[in-house]
Amino acid sequence: MFRPLRRIRQELPQDVCQRLLAENTHGVLAVLGDEDYPYAVPLNYVCRDNCLYMHCAREGHKIDALRKSPKASFCVVEAHEIDPKLLTTHYRSVIVFGTVRIIEDREEVRTAVSHLSLTLAPSNPAGLEEELRTLLDQTAMIEFRIEHCSGKEERTLAAARRKAALATQEER
Repeated sequence: MFRPLRRIRQELPQDVCQRLLAENTHGVLAVLGDEDYPYAVPLNYVCRDNCLYMHCAREGHKIDALRKSPKASFCVVEAHEIDPKLLTTHYRSVIVFGTVRIIEDREEVRTAVSHLSLTLAPSNPAGLEEELRTLLDQTAMIEFRIEHCSGKEERTLAAARRKAALATQEER
């Protein structure tokens, strides 16, 4: 159902993909937008239990698109450095595919907002309480259930990772 990565020597192992998803907090959600045009929007997220959680307004383009079709993809780019000497970009990225559920239960929304806020801004629990008190009824949370995950890195990063793994094996 999902295409295999064409450049398999640059493919990231699943444990690295999961680590990148867990350690990062920003990515781009792509959905089927108006008149079937792709609609991609940058969002903060938190990864938990093979799901990504994101917040948004309770109405708008993204919510309308998700009501039309819950299928989506999400891309996270961890590394991005242009190397003018080699005419390349050193990057590492993960793309996930899955289905999105708009969380309707207000207690579940509260829990998801709390988890997201405490992950993104752990030093501001008072700000979270104020946001919950004033904005909870205007906030939607979406749960992106991951069905497929793949990651890729630029070829020199991939070669360095393979070399480091080989050195580790030889030390054992």
